[in-house]
Amino acid sequence: MGYTRSTMKKYLVTILIILVVLVGVILFASQKATAPSSQASQKSTTVKTIRFNKSLYSTTDPASLWVVVNKPHGLSPINYAPTDLVTPNVPLRVAGNESMQLRAAPAAALESMFSAAKQAGLQLMVASGYRSYDYQVKLYGDYVKASGQAAADTYSARPGHSEHQTGLAVDVEPIGKNCELDQCFGDTAEGKWVATNSYRYGFIVRYTPADQAITGYEAEPWHLRYVGASLAGEMHTKGITTLEQFFGVSGGPNY
Repeated sequence: MGYTRSTMKKYLVTILIILVVLVGVILFASQKATAPSSQASQKSTTVKTIRFNKSLYSTTDPASLWVVVNKPHGLSPINYAPTDLVTPNVPLRVAGNESMQLRAAPAAALESMFSAAKQAGLQLMVASGYRSYDYQVKLYGDYVKASGQAAADTYSARPGHSEHQTGLAVDVEPIGKNCELDQCFGDTAEGKWVATNSYRYGFIVRYTPADQAITGYEAEPWHLRYVGASLAGEMHTKGITTLEQFFGVSGGPNY
């Protein structure tokens, strides 16, 4: 039997409608199937910002890694002494002296740092570490006698206000004693290496030239303060050079 032209036209229209419906159904199903994976992809590319926990350790407890010791903020008790002092296995300026000790954590970190410096062709040694309250009484008293209290206060801490008393601070110098406890240490190869790399081992250069108004002390490129790798790294990343600025603690030149 033959088909008329009108009948063929009806068939073609019907087929076209069916095709359009099928395409629509396929597209709808495809979009529905890909929606969850698209959302998952969007979630996976979202970067969550994790804030540094500044309250992890106390800034007033003398035994805390983050204790802030400066002129307005002395140690309490004033004659505090750490209980985990050890002598690091590194070159020492005066072997056997009390001031060659550090608390266990900074001592271990210092050993790692000195080892890395040696691999870079540089040799460092400890010039001064822990100083007891009584030790600082004598040292500060000698400075006052030599140059007067006003001058002494610009480069030496009064007893009970010294970071050295916490066992977390250490003065370093080249093993050849070049620029020993002198600002020119910052210009030596050793001083430059320390300034660039000490944060990797949990130390910060505590007294920088630009921060005297905040720290209350002249620049001491040899004076390192142990705060732990996490805080040292955070300060380095943020470009913050003082504990006072990082924690919002008062500082300055006045007791």
